[in-house]
Amino acid sequence: MKIDGVFYQSFLSQMDRYSEEDKRCIESVVKRLSKKDSTCEERPGMLLGKIQSGKTKTFMAIIGLAFDNQFDITVILTKGTKALAKQTYARVKQEFSSHVKEDRLQVFDIMTVPSGLTKYELNQKLIFIAKKQVDNIDRLIALLGEKYPELKDKGILVVDDEADYASVGFKKSEGEVLSNRTTEQLEQLRTLAEHAAFLQVTATPYALYLQPADIEIQGKAFKPIRPAFTELVPVHADYVGGDYYFDESQEESALASFLYYPLTAEELTVLKKQDGRKVKLDNVLNAKAITGLRSAVCNFLVGACIRRLQDEDYGKAPKKFSFLFHTEAGKEAHAWQEKIVDTLVSSLAKAGAESPTLIEPLLQEAYEEMKPSVTTLQQHLPTYAKVRSAALQMLADGSVMITKVNSEKQIEELLDDDGQLKLRTPLNIFIGGQILDRGITIANLIGFYYGRKPNVYQQDTVLQHSRMFGFRPKADLAVTRFYTEPTIYAAMKRMHECDVALRAEIAKNPEQAVVFIQKDKSGKVIPCSPNKIMLSNTTTLKPFKRMLPVGFQTLSKTKLTPITDKIDKRLDSLNPNEGFEAPFLIELDVALALLDQVQPSLEMFEDEGYTFDWDAAKAALTYLAGLSKKSENRNKVWCLVRKNRNLKRTVSVGSHAQYADAPDSTKTEGRLRQQYSIDHPMLILIRQNGSEEDEWRGAPFYWPIISAQENAQTTIFSHETQKNADVQENDQ
Repeated sequence: MKIDGVFYQSFLSQMDRYSEEDKRCIESVVKRLSKKDSTCEERPGMLLGKIQSGKTKTFMAIIGLAFDNQFDITVILTKGTKALAKQTYARVKQEFSSHVKEDRLQVFDIMTVPSGLTKYELNQKLIFIAKKQVDNIDRLIALLGEKYPELKDKGILVVDDEADYASVGFKKSEGEVLSNRTTEQLEQLRTLAEHAAFLQVTATPYALYLQPADIEIQGKAFKPIRPAFTELVPVHADYVGGDYYFDESQEESALASFLYYPLTAEELTVLKKQDGRKVKLDNVLNAKAITGLRSAVCNFLVGACIRRLQDEDYGKAPKKFSFLFHTEAGKEAHAWQEKIVDTLVSSLAKAGAESPTLIEPLLQEAYEEMKPSVTTLQQHLPTYAKVRSAALQMLADGSVMITKVNSEKQIEELLDDDGQLKLRTPLNIFIGGQILDRGITIANLIGFYYGRKPNVYQQDTVLQHSRMFGFRPKADLAVTRFYTEPTIYAAMKRMHECDVALRAEIAKNPEQAVVFIQKDKSGKVIPCSPNKIMLSNTTTLKPFKRMLPVGFQTLSKTKLTPITDKIDKRLDSLNPNEGFEAPFLIELDVALALLDQVQPSLEMFEDEGYTFDWDAAKAALTYLAGLSKKSENRNKVWCLVRKNRNLKRTVSVGSHAQYADAPDSTKTEGRLRQQYSIDHPMLILIRQNGSEEDEWRGAPFYWPIISAQENAQTTIFSHETQKNADVQENDQ
């Protein structure tokens, strides 16, 4: 493969943008795209990045290297909005500007291609940008198939940006399964070119990995687009993503522990539509119904002031900052939220000008909220007097701007040439919904108020909402806060775990598919239908992954004691002579029966967003117990019993109290799991004394933990059969 060509070298000359890891990724992709039979329309390559991690930068360099190696034409398929197509066009023109200037390359939006391209132009390298919309793809098909048929014989690279969006999809109409129109068009495009390679680019690949071997709908056969290989976009040190938001945030001493601010479900309900009984606009500074929102706005104001004062102290120009408010999809809700936030900011400004003492408690509280995280980072903390003065000045100067963004026209007007939302004032609050997802970058984001709570969480959709991911300086992280409700946070954490597991497996073996399994009515575990991912019914399993209930209270002492006594007797009968120092093997049905006995003793705080799906846990244990290659070892579970434990029900994490989630110890139980649980899963039963001093009900109870074995394959496990699946696949 040629790596010293003029196109690729123009990217490598920007060494500050492309590391050695980037180069390895880029060259690996093009080598495989160029190799005969490596990819085709039925076996695309996959460039898998994280949300806002530099995927576009990477695939631009891939296009450059491809032009130096066998490829003459690139088609870039973008998400179907004018703003993002325009943004992609501008980005391509910028990245390849020297080649356009020197007549080596032409860049076209498919909707504005000149009526007659000359032979001279057709012999140059060509890039066509097309939205994944009917009229755009029709034009592309006509251009390659009819108007300039000679182009079909050239080497064509099709880059499907956000490949899981619009590229696959099916729907039901009057009981019949239909393919989306764009899916049909892309199928036609895929079969049009004689010599083509296909590269999918996305951060949310789940639907693509789950494509079946064959799909036939109403007599039409659709070729699979499951990736032939996957290349991971390198993640650089300044990137902030799910690891920070959902892993590091659990560490008490970490900067991220100050990040999460829990909201109530009631507050999110109030923000759905206008209700003067719950929120009176003339009393927004005191309304209890929007306590979290008020704190969020004040924290944003104070946090931004702290950062701007720090910049001034360091001799830098103060930055502008942003805050994203995303709770609903409907425009009516956005209008109501805009009214509340606008009234809140204007009320703060009025009080600051006329009676500053009225908002003193709010500013003081926000300063105290930011203080520990700034000091944890060992950054300079301006005095409260300076921050207060700066905040009042911001309010008086009209430096806080509220912008509602819920239409394509608005987003097109608000994006700058780099595809970022313009920050017009020092503090910018954006209120919107689905339009603020794929491809939209919000600079200097230090506040994210998120409240989307559907009946079924779809992982790709929710992760694409996570505009708070991206490259963030640590100084900004010290004043960054993430506001959401515990149920939503738990769902997002589960999605993050799934994503981490997927990437870990791909890093080990880029060729392998992810296995989805599910429990049918008979209790058997089978692969699920690939056309949908229902996150509310899935759990990620990987080696030594733990599943346990968190956020609960026990039954009353009188009801709990007989349950615990029965479990004590059952465990004694299973292991009467050995004691409980070491784990012992039990049959799967016994382990399931023990879980059935424990289940009624724990009452989950469902109204606070804490749930534990016992059916999913038991189905997962059933699946794990059946993984052994030797039939004689299947359906057995290690049982580890620990007694006389005292764990308090709540623990302090960062600036907020949370429910305890680690009844087992990494050093003791963790060591035994790694020592014994190689081929068999483990059921750990921790007998807590349950004293009232520790906030329990004054009686012992068992806290169960299911742990996957070392030899378990990473799996996304679904415990319910998907009924009326749109597309059927063969049993596997």
